[in-house]
Amino acid sequence: MDIATFLIQVLNGVQYGFTLFLVASGLTLIFGIMGIINLAHGAFYMVGAYLSFWLFGITESLWLAILLGLPIMITFGYSIERLAISLLYKRDHLYQVLLTYGLILVLNELQKILWGSDFNSVPVPEALQMSISLGNQEYPVYRLFVSVVCMAIATSMYVVISKTKLGMMIRAGATHREMTQALGININRIFAYVFSVGAALAGFSGMIDAPLSSVYPGMGNYILIISFVVIVIGGIGSIKGAFVGAMLVGLADTFGKILLPEFSAMVIYALMALILLWRPQGLFGKPT
Repeated sequence: MDIATFLIQVLNGVQYGFTLFLVASGLTLIFGIMGIINLAHGAFYMVGAYLSFWLFGITESLWLAILLGLPIMITFGYSIERLAISLLYKRDHLYQVLLTYGLILVLNELQKILWGSDFNSVPVPEALQMSISLGNQEYPVYRLFVSVVCMAIATSMYVVISKTKLGMMIRAGATHREMTQALGININRIFAYVFSVGAALAGFSGMIDAPLSSVYPGMGNYILIISFVVIVIGGIGSIKGAFVGAMLVGLADTFGKILLPEFSAMVIYALMALILLWRPQGLFGKPT
């Protein structure tokens, strides 16, 4: 493997890691703060991808499709939290698993009714269709753009959660829910905001990733499994852990397909097993 090929694979792994981070960060926020096991999180990714495909057909602009799609995803997430998830806060995790699995089935069927079962694609915006030269190979500018956007979102999340009053309330609600309520903070409203943002992050990840892959039924199922691997590696409830875990999984998956193609499907799970043997709570998780 020459230097140019190595660099391209690193960039591919980082870009894939950033995409995973957007999904996994929302998932770890929802579980770490709300205590909700949301199996439908991958379906939010699929809904975002289909919204970009549908809205692009109307506006003929990916940027407008994303701008219109994000408020839809926020409203969609808020509605689900208020109408369904809020009923399960004091219930056993089994109820959460059953309800969110049911949401997967409902959303998959609605997707087939609204958009059919065909594989679809969203074109890369014309302004980002060029490539840059790395040695004797070309690398798409759009992939670099996705990495930069995801890096900006990751930085913004870190600032909000660690440096703002809202972030302080979120962190307090995650660790001392009853005490936070006793101080007069409306924790149910915080939960609704967190769930809405988590759904929007998953949907945005599907929107921005749509030009890089096909848009097809059930596309969120695989991303959900990988996102759970990410948060288990990083530590449940940790945004920093979700970021590091996403980078490790992205690079391991990319290089596994190049160096160990016959075992590529096992690489990320082997990585997870090794990390859990070393730190059962994950890299940045708190010991139980």
